[in-house]
Formats: sequence, structure tokens, C-alpha cells
Amino acid sequence: MYSKILVLRFSNKVVHNPVVCTLAKEFDLTFTILNATILPRKEGVMVLELSGSKNNFKNGVKYLKDQGVNVKNASQEIKRDDKKCTHCGACIAVCPTGALYIQRPEMLVVFDQQKCSVCELCIPACPPRAMKVRPKTGMIFDFQS
Repeated sequence: MYSKILVLRFSNKVVHNPVVCTLAKEFDLTFTILNATILPRKEGVMVLELSGSKNNFKNGVKYLKDQGVNVKNASQEIKRDDKKCTHCGACIAVCPTGALYIQRPEMLVVFDQQKCSVCELCIPACPPRAMKVRPKTGMIFDFQS
């Protein structure tokens, strides 16, 4: 099983097409939408985890590009500033992957970066602003090959 987190940018001409559903139906890929928004000019941005065989993945990404979707590897990660974290637990309620959880009996908030999907929901939820997005180095892939 091959899996990557991708950032998709849709123009206002493509935003209404069911391209993500086609990935599942025609290319046997599974997806988890981690974040999605429509921008003021009706362009769309979606962060999703796409999984399947490596060949189907490659063909699916080619299909997206052929449809006019800008496809990039998620090249950022979430980091926690441990000096700022007050272990209040506000971030735990919004974390969809369980990357943030309470360690008992100490009652400390633990951040497991391996489980993080970079959905960014923890950032606005964190009262002391301990959660930050930062660029990942060396993690940009070319899906054309």
C-alpha cells in the first residue's frame, strides 16, 4: 500500500468536477480529506491522504493533472513549542488522528508527530499558540516521473 498526503489546488473551472470520487472509482484509490476550503475567487484547496497501489497512485495523480488540478506533496509539518505548551488539552478535542492525546496519570499532552496529518486544526485551537506549521525540508516530490 502506497500513501501520501497531497495538496490539491482546483481552479474555479474544475472545482465542481467530481475528480476525487473518480480517483476512488476509476483508480481504486482511497482518500481521506484532511482539510478543504473554497477561496474567494471560487478556487478550491484540498489536503488529502491518497492511498493505493503505487501504479494506481501514479495514474491517479496524472489524471488529476490532466483535469487541471495542481498537485503537490504536502511539504510542511506541525511542530509544538514545548516551552509554550500549557498542557490544557484544547488541541486534543480537534485532532482527528489522535496525534495529540493525554498521557495518564501525568495528565500531560503528548504530540505524536508520526500520526499527524497536517490538517492544521490544532493551530487555532491552541490558546498559548504552541502549535505551528513549518516547512519540511527535502520532502517535495515530482509526481511526473
